[in-house]
Amino acid sequence: MITSFYRSPDGSVARDLSTEEMAKAIERSGGLLWVDLEGADAAEARSILDGVFHFHHLTVDDCLNPHIDTPKIDDYGQYLFIISQGIRFHARSERLETTELDLFLGPNYVVSFHSHRLAAVDDVRRRAGEDGPLATRGADFLVHALLDGLVDQFQPVVEEMDQVVDALEEAVLANPQRRVLQEILVLKRNALRLRRALLPGRDVVNRFARGEFPRLVSEEAHMYFRDIYDHVVRVEEMVEGLRDLAESVLNTYLSSLNNRMNEVMKVLSIVATIILPLTLIAGIYGTNFENLPELGWQWGYFGMLGAMAIITLGLIAFFRWRRWF
Repeated sequence: MITSFYRSPDGSVARDLSTEEMAKAIERSGGLLWVDLEGADAAEARSILDGVFHFHHLTVDDCLNPHIDTPKIDDYGQYLFIISQGIRFHARSERLETTELDLFLGPNYVVSFHSHRLAAVDDVRRRAGEDGPLATRGADFLVHALLDGLVDQFQPVVEEMDQVVDALEEAVLANPQRRVLQEILVLKRNALRLRRALLPGRDVVNRFARGEFPRLVSEEAHMYFRDIYDHVVRVEEMVEGLRDLAESVLNTYLSSLNNRMNEVMKVLSIVATIILPLTLIAGIYGTNFENLPELGWQWGYFGMLGAMAIITLGLIAFFRWRRWF
């Protein structure tokens, strides 16, 4: 799907432009052109990225590459090429997926490319269509809105994962099971994916905030990008705390498992200790010697059972006295 939005210098708004209209809009100074390519095939994407905007073939290849690339920003003189990452998280299925958003920032245009639908892009598209402040500002503020929307998606996900950690901790304390261990490992993996998406993205936003691109990013926009940088740092701290909590829950699970194993081994040891002397007595009187003492005694069998009972009760009393169980 290809959508386009153009605000001319006189304030009029046009949508769903043709390729010829896009080319004319680029040549006009002032105004703002936004072209969004969502799930477009290679032929459609190349007709826009290469045919209309004449972007470098390396950037076009990065867009059409099916792999998720590391966030970065490249300066091609007349425009900036930005790779950013968003996330999609489903708590019930415990799946966290990263998705890529590619942006081209020019003097009076922004081109966005993404293979999957992104809530951040939908929200910015809606705000731009409402003729609010976003529609009247420049291309740098539009890029800010898109990046800010992506970063804002991280915090609810981290908070939801934090609730999952709390539930897992309660489950571990109540009844540690193998299923809980699997959920803990999945949570740690998701936290690692979050961190991998955040760290490079933080550097990208920081370059905007430091004012490294004065030709394409106005000084007024620097403080807005610094605000995104603060959000990224805060979410990164939350992710680090989430990783620590997940590690703590994992240690609690292993400790509970070891304690349960110790209890089982203690019971088995007590049973074996009690049975050992009884087995010795039964083994002695089970031998086949003719001159075995008490062999002809009338009460020998009951005497042996009585001795076994006394030994058993004595050992149990001794273990209770020592508080071994």
